[in-house]
Amino acid sequence: MLLMSWNVNGIRACMRKGFLDFLRNYDPDILALQEIKASEKDIPMEVKNYPGYYKFFNPAKKKGYAGTALFTKIKPIRVDYGIGEEKFDSEGRVITAEYEKFYFVNAYFPNSQHGLPRLDFKIEFDRKIHRYLNELREKKGVILTGDFNVAHKEIDLANPKQNVKNAGFTPEERAWMDEFIEDGWIDTFRLFTKEGGHYTWWSYRFNARARNIGWRVDYFIVSPDLKDKVKRSWILSDVMGSDHAPIAMEIDL
Repeated sequence: MLLMSWNVNGIRACMRKGFLDFLRNYDPDILALQEIKASEKDIPMEVKNYPGYYKFFNPAKKKGYAGTALFTKIKPIRVDYGIGEEKFDSEGRVITAEYEKFYFVNAYFPNSQHGLPRLDFKIEFDRKIHRYLNELREKKGVILTGDFNVAHKEIDLANPKQNVKNAGFTPEERAWMDEFIEDGWIDTFRLFTKEGGHYTWWSYRFNARARNIGWRVDYFIVSPDLKDKVKRSWILSDVMGSDHAPIAMEIDL
């Protein structure tokens, strides 16, 4: 199975920049989208009518903000929205699809923002989704993907020393990621790629993407029982259309 995830930074803008070509070219079995920034009625009809997929949308209540979507060729047994807490769920941050052999969770983690006004909100979300995922993995294997809004290790961003107190690389955010990985969750990209210089997000400023001054904040994570089934996990850094690159994973299920 080919699984893909992409923070599109606005589905309408991304569609104007080639989203449908991307979908045609790669034809994933399951595609998770974050930051769709559109209510369901505002999502372009070309996206909603794209053939071959069951589609599920979880927009934020706030207009033009956050939100997630899921495209899947395989019909899920059930689909749930959110993690059971309104202050997070109103922002459309999580879609969970249950399949016969696994759960697929698409998550858009909060950004702690410049000056860190949402750091406490983010850490609370991190801990709550961690508990939620642990409950799921007691039943069957779990695949988690999305924009985590944190670079875990110094190797995961181009300028770690300058960013140690900035959103996405604070000690608090990284400590949670440490706990998450130590709890057995597998960062699949690091199963295959050990070196630095591989990123999924670049600022639009300072020509950062062309200079590869980026951050790896988008992940495919699996529960321990699925580790040996992962065949490949990589970043599609050449795909444009957003300030994030899509990520992909091949898994034998």
